[in-house]
Amino acid sequence: MRLPPLPADQWNDRTRGALAALLPRWRRNPEHAGPAMSVLARHPDLAEAYLGFGVYLLFRSTLPPRVREITILRIAHRHQCAYEWAHHVAITDSTGLGDAGITAADIDGIRRGELTGDFDRLLLGAVDELDEKSQLSDSTWESLAEYLDERQRMDLVFTIGGYAMIAKAFNTFGIQPDHER
Repeated sequence: MRLPPLPADQWNDRTRGALAALLPRWRRNPEHAGPAMSVLARHPDLAEAYLGFGVYLLFRSTLPPRVREITILRIAHRHQCAYEWAHHVAITDSTGLGDAGITAADIDGIRRGELTGDFDRLLLGAVDELDEKSQLSDSTWESLAEYLDERQRMDLVFTIGGYAMIAKAFNTFGIQPDHER
């Protein structure tokens, strides 16, 4: 790891408070925060600012859970972010964030960029297009409007960008999946 987790003797009230937006009180410590949050704890101001946005994308966005998770998994795959990929594959297997309705076949299809439904194919294409070109074409934007309202399309753009950003950060910092959870 380029940036190891914050050592236990350096955790304090400010560090724990910076993680409050995402982690319950019992996880705001070096033993339970997990690899990503333990590294973000090294910079409490940044962690607090980013986690507010991240919590919106993950919990309060207008995107349906399936759309959100397909989007995040595709970005994680495109950016070869092992941590984000493993973390969100695990989310699709849990009920903690709502039923995303993503199967093992879907996960394989997301990796290959080949899903079967019309909207799912459009969604994968939109993720790839925005990631490659830093904008969506008029035709993609209009096609998305058949499935997503204006706010949902805005949330989609920010989800793609937000998770691309965190994938770049996690890859640069050397954060790897936590296989113990």
